[in-house]
Amino acid sequence: MALQTIDYIVIIVFFLISLSIGIWSARSAGKNSSEFFLSGRNMPWWLLGVSMVATTFAADTPGLVTELVRKSGVSGNWVWWAMLLTGMLTVFFYSKLWRKSGISTDLEFYELRYSGKTAGFLRGFRAIYLGVIFNIITMSGVCLAGAKIANILLGISQTEMLIYSSIIVVIYSSLGGLKGVLLTDFVQFIVAMVGSVWATIYIIDLPEINGLTNLLTHENVSSKLNLLPDFSNKEALITLFIIPFAVQWWSTWYPGAEPGGGGYIAQRMLAAKDEKNATWATLFFNFAHYALRPWPWIIVGLASLILFPTLESINTAFPKLSTEMQGHDVAYAAMMTYLPAGLLGLVITSLIAAFMSTISTQLNWGSSYIVNDFYSRFINKNATEKQKVIVGRLSTVLLMLSSAVFSFYLQSAKGVFDLLLQIGAGTGLLFILRWFWHRVNPYSEISAMVISFAIALLFFINGKLQTPIIEIAGYWKLIIGVVVTTIGWILVTLLTKPTDEKTLNKFNSLIFDNEDKFKNIGLKIVAFLIGTLGVYSFLFATGNFIYGKTTLAIALTISTIASILILKKLWSKIS
Repeated sequence: MALQTIDYIVIIVFFLISLSIGIWSARSAGKNSSEFFLSGRNMPWWLLGVSMVATTFAADTPGLVTELVRKSGVSGNWVWWAMLLTGMLTVFFYSKLWRKSGISTDLEFYELRYSGKTAGFLRGFRAIYLGVIFNIITMSGVCLAGAKIANILLGISQTEMLIYSSIIVVIYSSLGGLKGVLLTDFVQFIVAMVGSVWATIYIIDLPEINGLTNLLTHENVSSKLNLLPDFSNKEALITLFIIPFAVQWWSTWYPGAEPGGGGYIAQRMLAAKDEKNATWATLFFNFAHYALRPWPWIIVGLASLILFPTLESINTAFPKLSTEMQGHDVAYAAMMTYLPAGLLGLVITSLIAAFMSTISTQLNWGSSYIVNDFYSRFINKNATEKQKVIVGRLSTVLLMLSSAVFSFYLQSAKGVFDLLLQIGAGTGLLFILRWFWHRVNPYSEISAMVISFAIALLFFINGKLQTPIIEIAGYWKLIIGVVVTTIGWILVTLLTKPTDEKTLNKFNSLIFDNEDKFKNIGLKIVAFLIGTLGVYSFLFATGNFIYGKTTLAIALTISTIASILILKKLWSKIS
């Protein structure tokens, strides 16, 4: 398909704005590492919250949702909707604690909570494990999604797309630091939301779709509309509902949904003006991520079942897609080819924005680990602020190059999602308990990471073999990973000594002000449940309004309002 002049103008203007923000932010970002990685710890909740949402709106997210809808219906989204519980746990139990710690990265936590050489080793090990290995896998998935979109909408190869996008995103990420990332995230989120909503409205009105009513009653779509899995279907019930709620949300570590907080979510909380702004930012993120954004993607996914009912129909329509790039996740990009000039440019810009937002955050977050938790901690303890910024910018470039190369070894958004879940399987409970259970020590964390990664690697290699050694369902892989890893790190915890009492007392004094760790825990649990109910109520109220089920939608809207009022009363008591 050929882009028109207006499309190119929209795309170019967006690139110029992004680069201008990076250049404008460069002066303050280059002052010191605190400015580069935490923007001076003076950011308001709304900017941090929007940045969290923008980061999780990656180029692969619309594709992932579309793939889930096409394969399992709307209820297929429970594999990530269930992670709302993880997010709400962070809001009411951990966001305040992170900001009170006063650390620069969440990895500094290890030498705050633990003591001795093992604490230092854990910090350095985790910096490479998360900041490099895990981070590259995450960004590779985003790069793959971006390449698929570019192949369909722009007709360029994966190599070309990665070269062009890498140059631009690396320039403004390495120049502007976190402040540049936050400001571009804000612009990118607005562009992305406007583009996705407008595109959805246009697609619904296509002659082939013929309006919302026809879409929802079409034979290819009507069986896909249920918000809850078919409880008579054992496999769907287990994979889409039981596993996510019984196991996944508390036991796995996933970017943006880390039990107890972590990664770039923790980075945003640490950059907040104060504890209140950290908490509000995280609350807004969970509302917007789970309740505000999904429906445009879901509707497009349903509409794709009419225009591209099978995987073969997509491959026929886009014969230039290589075998490695074929999959249900490309249906979202395929639907965008029906958009007119101008709107197409805006949507392409929104997808570019989603790609750049996620990649820039991952680059800044990953380089912060490399600089603060590896380079200046172990390589050059006397590093000047200028040297730290230089290393941060250099690592940004290397991380991007590595991610681009590894993306050629991946195949689909759902495959990357499953791989990341598997790598973090069994580690989540440890991250929840380490703030409160004194027995947790560095060996607990090291053993959890090693065991979970080894299991994930074995399953990944087995799946890539032409003839797998063992055939095993995806949910059993996750359960095995969770059970073996959890039992492993708990045994290691009980067989090794806890952190010395002096370090524990210092930690408790800083984080809990020497008060009871479980103060107001009852109210926090109630707030956690009410917050979760409120977000789900809004999500399904929106869905039922779209489905035309007005009575149920109004009831869920009332539930949302009631949740807000109850939380408002609980808030002052908790804080």
